Amino acid sequence: MLFIQRNSTKPWINMATEEYLVKTVEEPCFMLWQNEPSVIIGKHQNPLREINLHFLEKHQIPMLRRISGGGTVFHDLGNVNYSFIDLGKADSLVNFARYSAPILKYLNSLGVDAKLVGKSDLMIGGKKFSGNASHVYRNKVLHHGTLLFNSNLDFLSQSLLNSGKNIADKAVNSNRSTVTNISDHLPLPMNVGDFIQSLTGFIRNEFPKCTDYQLTTSQLDEIEMLAETKYKTWEWNFGYSPNYEISSTLEYNSKTIEIKTTVVKGRIQQIYSSNDLSTELNHLFALLYNVIHDKETVVELLKDKASPKNLEIILKILF
Repeated sequence: MLFIQRNSTKPWINMATEEYLVKTVEEPCFMLWQNEPSVIIGKHQNPLREINLHFLEKHQIPMLRRISGGGTVFHDLGNVNYSFIDLGKADSLVNFARYSAPILKYLNSLGVDAKLVGKSDLMIGGKKFSGNASHVYRNKVLHHGTLLFNSNLDFLSQSLLNSGKNIADKAVNSNRSTVTNISDHLPLPMNVGDFIQSLTGFIRNEFPKCTDYQLTTSQLDEIEMLAETKYKTWEWNFGYSPNYEISSTLEYNSKTIEIKTTVVKGRIQQIYSSNDLSTELNHLFALLYNVIHDKETVVELLKDKASPKNLEIILKILF
């Protein structure tokens, strides 16, 4: 097994590294890595149902979509991520218990009573510290998980509050759980650096044929290109969302008006109102046809065309 330890904490680089490895390397791999504060959603999720966009914008926390399924997770430098890449037969590649086992064995060796609960949650005393997900590529699987060691749990909870919008879609929704940090359950104190070093040593002992693997300059260039063309793009992170419809209500001219907004492949296709609105509002709705459902884009398009009041109405409807 190849052992890879990444020094980059840029989430788009680390996500691109995982995809690059599962598609190009023909040997089993294990990788430890950390991300700067970021929110990572599952491949088939709608961020509007999963995250607090206003909080993320305020604190400049990026949101990225990964290639595996499952729910939304929060990363920061108090969290450690692990990735297994393995080869095998298609019907046996996804195995949460198998890839969780060495992690649980390590934590148990530290005196932490950690267990796999349900399909993919690692828990201590009924509280979750790790979410896991898998992605199959041909005859290979990427299995990865989080390890909340001493993460900012307040930021985690604030980041993962959904928008409160009434959204109809076929996206995969996260299962919310009470979370905990591993550090709160250690018999002896340890910092995150010591934790990573200790886990590294444990994995090397568990897999004695494990050899260090350094990515070449050429490989790093390809990973950088993948990060730029996919993981840093609106098209992947937001536009890949399943189609959805937003239902809103608007108090307008002493009437309660229902508004429905249809979004297809991340682009606004229709804004429909149950009652007549002003000519200006209807004109502004028409201007938004096929525009990406992104607040900054909408504001830029309408700032010189809409009155402040009507711009406020549209932003309330859409976001």
